Amino acid sequence: MSQFNISWQRIPSLLSTIRISDILDILVVAYLIYKLIMLIRRTNSFRLARGVLLILIALGLSGVMNLTMVNRLLRRTVELGLIALVILFQPELRRLLERVGSNFPGFLNPRRLETLEAEGDITQTVMACEDMSSTHTGALIVFERSNMLEEQILSGTVLNAEITAELLKNIFFVKAPLHDGAVIIRGGKIAAAGCVLPLTGDNNLSPDLGTRHRAGIGMSEQSDAVVIIVSEETGSISIAVDGMLKRRLSRETFEAILRSELLPKERGNDQRFDFLKQWLPKRREKQDEQDRKD
Repeated sequence: MSQFNISWQRIPSLLSTIRISDILDILVVAYLIYKLIMLIRRTNSFRLARGVLLILIALGLSGVMNLTMVNRLLRRTVELGLIALVILFQPELRRLLERVGSNFPGFLNPRRLETLEAEGDITQTVMACEDMSSTHTGALIVFERSNMLEEQILSGTVLNAEITAELLKNIFFVKAPLHDGAVIIRGGKIAAAGCVLPLTGDNNLSPDLGTRHRAGIGMSEQSDAVVIIVSEETGSISIAVDGMLKRRLSRETFEAILRSELLPKERGNDQRFDFLKQWLPKRREKQDEQDRKD
């Protein structure tokens, strides 16, 4: 019991030795582990990851048990396996690097703010989707953000037109030639229509989700785009962001999500670092006090 009390008494002194670099180190490692876990989850690679883990455990055990031939064979397998994993996960690794690049500050990544400023574009889109929902007209609308969707735009018909509710409804009219594809919005303009989007590889989705929903989820998995889906069968409105689908949205919720995702959040970015602004002065005061004692 006394040993336990002594350990608790040492905690404040141990905490006082923590440096800013230690906190930064922990945050970076935690972020990388989180991204790795999310990558495995989104690509349905859990079984593959479990197989890799078992090989690494076997490699460690063979070294401990002095199984020389097994250890050498497993080492060679791991060396070749790293190259195979890079090839196998090439699209996912590219997507991850694009996401990292898209998180730079605005002066290094200016498209993030200039693309999605107009509230009028959101209003026109909400009006169009509400009308299409009432008539059960299927629609697939993609708001491009930091990740460029050049490949998808080239797969459709380039329009470069102003965003209006009437134009969106005309594009997705059931007898219109471009109604089967997706509309991609870039920089406050309808960049292209009739675009082909990648389908998600997630096999655990609800069976009532059709090709339009799977394409919307797939696009949100492979980019930071905000994807709107209007169901032709039920008329419900859904939004896909970061591989997550929010279904059966009311007009108010639908518009609120669009504004939250598309409009700049300059103040929100500042709030993320408020805890550092409060913590740093206190840390300096403790350090100065300890220096005076020494």
